[in-house]
Amino acid sequence: MIGAMLAEALQALASNRMRTFLTTLGMVIGVAAVIVMLAVGSGVQQSIRDSIESMGSNLFIVLAGSASSGGVRLGGGNASTLTLADAEAIGEQPSVRAVAPLAFGNAQLVYGSYNWGTQIYGTTQGYLDVRNWSLLSGTMFGDSDVRSAGRVAVIGTTVAAQLFGLEDPVGKTIRINGGPYTVLGLLSSKGQSFDGRDQDDTVLIPITTAQRKLFGSRFRGSLRMIMVQSASEAAMPQTELEVTSLLMERHRIGAGQEPDFSMSNLTAVAETAAATARIMSLLLGAIASISLIVGGIGIMNIMLVSVTERTREIGIRVAIGARPQDVLLQFLLESVALALLGGLIGVLLGFVGSELVRRIADIPVIVSSGSVVLAFAVSASVGVFFGWYPARKAARLEPIEALRYH
Repeated sequence: MIGAMLAEALQALASNRMRTFLTTLGMVIGVAAVIVMLAVGSGVQQSIRDSIESMGSNLFIVLAGSASSGGVRLGGGNASTLTLADAEAIGEQPSVRAVAPLAFGNAQLVYGSYNWGTQIYGTTQGYLDVRNWSLLSGTMFGDSDVRSAGRVAVIGTTVAAQLFGLEDPVGKTIRINGGPYTVLGLLSSKGQSFDGRDQDDTVLIPITTAQRKLFGSRFRGSLRMIMVQSASEAAMPQTELEVTSLLMERHRIGAGQEPDFSMSNLTAVAETAAATARIMSLLLGAIASISLIVGGIGIMNIMLVSVTERTREIGIRVAIGARPQDVLLQFLLESVALALLGGLIGVLLGFVGSELVRRIADIPVIVSSGSVVLAFAVSASVGVFFGWYPARKAARLEPIEALRYH
């Protein structure tokens, strides 16, 4: 019986092709908009998650204090308040998994007839652990290189492409600000960072080499920054407490005094951005859903017109034995068929629209199966919701009054 009613519903819709097309157009636009907006939102969220993972997990940044020159405050990281000894002491704390001291600055690199300006990071072997970074080839410099301030380097893929092209950089000698450095290893690619910087455009050298031979420092062994990785996400509050207490004690800073360093939770900042992206995705989906409501109102309007046009037909059906629930089901099926037809076309347009957005706007998009199922479920629900009133109106018509209708 349902099959016969469905066939009759499709026949009724086919008899008014233009009206059916215009009615489903609202659903088509609504479903396509929902899929595209959710795809863009999911793509942005995935991009942020990738950036967070590329930064490393459970991270803290300990920044040296600010310095003043001629009454001008230069900002955090410019004072010589952190040392290598501080980094080593932090690494011994129970809740700390890895630590990486940093001294950094810009320098010019030269290999043969090629040159490239990039940022140089003086650090230790722990930097790869803190950043969850692996090597494509070669090796990382070790403790002996740090102790001897060796002229060795590990480079990123962007630097390798600019200086070496397709040539294997491992074992080659480059010049950094005029000094020769042997390339020990090539870092794996990490892509853009959370702030949009190319993480692969970097060079790592021993921290002591950066301090003594490249950048120099007013105080021997001073650092601008220390990266600290907690043993786990749950241990992060304990890590922050341990590191803060340790540095306050080592720097002889009493209670109530201003610390000569600052400590920030890098993971918390990144997760806040991820939460913002999730909210943005929900807002985009909610805005697009308004189109579905508009499409549903269009379906209700057309179904009311259809009930009016087919009043005599309804009277004849009831007069020859059709029950009110049969009439109700007949018009409900027509409404749902309209919504599902629009939903199907909308899904196809949603895939096409998402691909166009990816190619034209260069925005990452992810069309998930969940968004497609959601679009179909919503379109069917809209068909039932907005078709119920016209169908109920048709089912409640009195046979005599319906047969008298002209």
